[in-house]
Amino acid sequence: MRFSVLLVSCYELGHQPLSLAWPLAALREATLDAATADLAVEEFPTGRAAGADLIAIAVPMHTALRIGVDAARKARAANPDAHLCFFGLYAWLNRHYLLQLDGSKGPVADSVVAGEAEPVLVALANALHASMPAADVPGLTTLDHEASPHLGRHSLPLPDRTSLPSLDNYAHYVPGSSSDAEGMSTGNGERVEDPVAYPAGYTEASRGCLHTCRHCPVVPVYNGRFFVVPVETVIADIAQQVEYGAQHITFGDPDFLNGPGHARKVARALNSAFPHVSFDFTAKVEHLLKHRRLLPEMAEQGASFVVSAFESTSEHVLSRLQKGHTRQQMEEALAVVAEAGLSIQPTWMPFTPWTSLDDYLFMLQWIRDQGLIPQVPAVQLSIRMLVPPGSALLSEEDTEAWQGTLDAPNFTFQWQHPDPRMDALQQQVARIAELAGQYEAEGSSGAGGGNLPDPVGDAASPYAVFHRIQCAAHNVAGRPPPVLPPLSSYIPRPPRLTEHWFC
Repeated sequence: MRFSVLLVSCYELGHQPLSLAWPLAALREATLDAATADLAVEEFPTGRAAGADLIAIAVPMHTALRIGVDAARKARAANPDAHLCFFGLYAWLNRHYLLQLDGSKGPVADSVVAGEAEPVLVALANALHASMPAADVPGLTTLDHEASPHLGRHSLPLPDRTSLPSLDNYAHYVPGSSSDAEGMSTGNGERVEDPVAYPAGYTEASRGCLHTCRHCPVVPVYNGRFFVVPVETVIADIAQQVEYGAQHITFGDPDFLNGPGHARKVARALNSAFPHVSFDFTAKVEHLLKHRRLLPEMAEQGASFVVSAFESTSEHVLSRLQKGHTRQQMEEALAVVAEAGLSIQPTWMPFTPWTSLDDYLFMLQWIRDQGLIPQVPAVQLSIRMLVPPGSALLSEEDTEAWQGTLDAPNFTFQWQHPDPRMDALQQQVARIAELAGQYEAEGSSGAGGGNLPDPVGDAASPYAVFHRIQCAAHNVAGRPPPVLPPLSSYIPRPPRLTEHWFC
């Protein structure tokens, strides 16, 4: 009797979902029938769900989990007899909610997998096909049995991307512009053309992370461990994406420099095989400084930008998050990366229980002073700290001073800032960021006066959006609005992807 598996992805930062490609390859390698659906670009496949015996939903992040729960309910309606499994970081963190009764609708999921999911999903499919209890599968958590995250080393096959949507549906790579006028309106209503955007691929050279930053969802699952993917597998995955049109690759490792020797081998192999393909990677500030001699080589091999989690300019907040770096080291990292010929895209978590209004104002001015406005999408300035169940933040001695009740359906512990102005400001900044995204998507612009492009007068310009946020923060603080920077200070936009980062 034929046994059918449906793998569902919900959202992966605008990338073609590797969380489907790897399990799909493992299942097919085990001669199991499997299909995929990516809800970021496809409708929920009701027909496929109705015929599936196992429906596995990938939830590597908070946004994906919210979409995934809705998908699970649709799957239950289409096929009440199918086994529903969630896998990924946020599946493990929210396993109790997913496995408990969801009102009168029954449990959201029948099982949860954490860590290295591929062998567990294969074992689960084989067990269900043989009518064996799912609870007997090693590494699988069910209502009656809780298993630890599966972290054993295993052989990863070449990701199977044959049934995934085209790369044209996902984030594209935009090279750095040669003018600060890119995408802006001129005084006569004309618009300076954006540079060409190229299809971007996505892969991972390692999994897990050596570090234990307290707010990171990787920590409760991997707890300081990481596993490298063989160079041959990484390059073979890149090769098939290049064949499908990719001209840029994002390495999605939590920290590409966890294994600097491995990273160097991967970068060299990529450049040797595809010298026309650029790439970006993510690395902690401390690694950018520790391995600074490696950065020029990365640039020579095709790296164009680096993503790094700065999070805050407050020394107190950085300490609370155990980021392992200081503001001074952030400034040093900016210089080191620039000297290597790369640009840096810092990510932020500006709203925490410990971030004061003065901290927020200082952060905005620091971003402006460092010339980082084009590198910081507005959504980054609106992010509010999430505290999912199992977060390392919950082990702090003063947790009770800020921790609220668990809002299980929204997958986070509630918290209120001791200064009500900060919660109000966060909502205001989020709205500005939302409108900025609409402006950018629609290609609309404001009235830029004069004969030259106006980076502040154009509604979609990063400078205009940043200025609105800075004015909002100054207004909340009862301070005069900031003075506009001189036109000569505007710099060209650096290389980037068309999908802004958020959690």
